[in-house]
Amino acid sequence: MAAAAPGHVVGAGSPSSRWRRGGGMELAALERFLSPGKGSGLRSRRRVRPGELLYRAEPFAYVVTKEQLGGVCEQCFQRNEHLHRCSQCKVAKYCGKSCQKEAWLDHKRECKCLQNVKPNFPPDSVRLAGRIVFKLLRQSACLSERLYSFSDLQSNAEQLSEEMKEGLRHLAHTLQLYLRAEIQDASHLPPAIDFFQIFTKVSSAYELFINSLWCCFLSWGIFILNSYCYLQLITLCSLP
Repeated sequence: MAAAAPGHVVGAGSPSSRWRRGGGMELAALERFLSPGKGSGLRSRRRVRPGELLYRAEPFAYVVTKEQLGGVCEQCFQRNEHLHRCSQCKVAKYCGKSCQKEAWLDHKRECKCLQNVKPNFPPDSVRLAGRIVFKLLRQSACLSERLYSFSDLQSNAEQLSEEMKEGLRHLAHTLQLYLRAEIQDASHLPPAIDFFQIFTKVSSAYELFINSLWCCFLSWGIFILNSYCYLQLITLCSLP
């Protein structure tokens, strides 16, 4: 996505109740546009103050990184020494019943998948892609799609090397095995849900991001509204 004007902010939100706060400009004051060679963009229809928040979006899907599992709540990402474990998969942990209830819609189907692959555990990118698949299958309204839908994201597959494409095909196959407890035959999925294409939209942007920032990663997730340039993935991190 093309960047916002210098000095102005497009907020990506954060893993907490701040996702649900107000703030930012009304949608009517924002305009989508196409920037050749850079993808889709977002700009204001009125004058804005330096540093003004243009728009805040929650992630379309997100997961806690494997390294941080058990140390933070999977819903609000708050650190807590007394987290409550999901009684079924025994992987996901939450601050309490409130967070677990809020997370259930995203965790319900992946819970069976996590149980089915034990003692193995999926790579972070595969678990994230699984959540994306289940969300697309629900076809429910999502606040993060008010301006752009998941299908609007560009894969840039034609720009990937054959080596990277082969790696993404391997991830797509791993995803198919991971989802087998819930999706026995991926060929019966709607044409819009293509495992390889999902990874082209997620993984390449992830590589671009981690190569430009040193930090201890807490989670990663995909935002429909890109914050800068054409990145389609924003990784939330906790700096030392």
